[in-house]
Amino acid sequence: MVPTPGGLTETKPATPEVQKIVDKVKLQFESRVNETFEIFKAIEYRTQVVAGTNYFIKVQNSDDDYTHLRVFLGLTSGNDCPTLVSFQTGKTRDDPLTYF
Repeated sequence: MVPTPGGLTETKPATPEVQKIVDKVKLQFESRVNETFEIFKAIEYRTQVVAGTNYFIKVQNSDDDYTHLRVFLGLTSGNDCPTLVSFQTGKTRDDPLTYF
């Protein structure tokens, strides 16, 4: 199924490439919440094609605490310069990834 332009793809299990993106924005996230995390594991994700790609990623922070990240990768930046756009804390494993 082809996503609507600008729409979100279906939710997919996280891949090693998505984990690399999460690893690269971890410090950005920790500095914004003023906290460090031992666990920062990508669980699942959705994408949205814009002038680049928005990644909506569910990240596990502890046994039962999750965060949703919105990360932007520009057309020319590749995976070297992902930018943390926004996030939602206090999520559970069952909370769906939605546009935020």
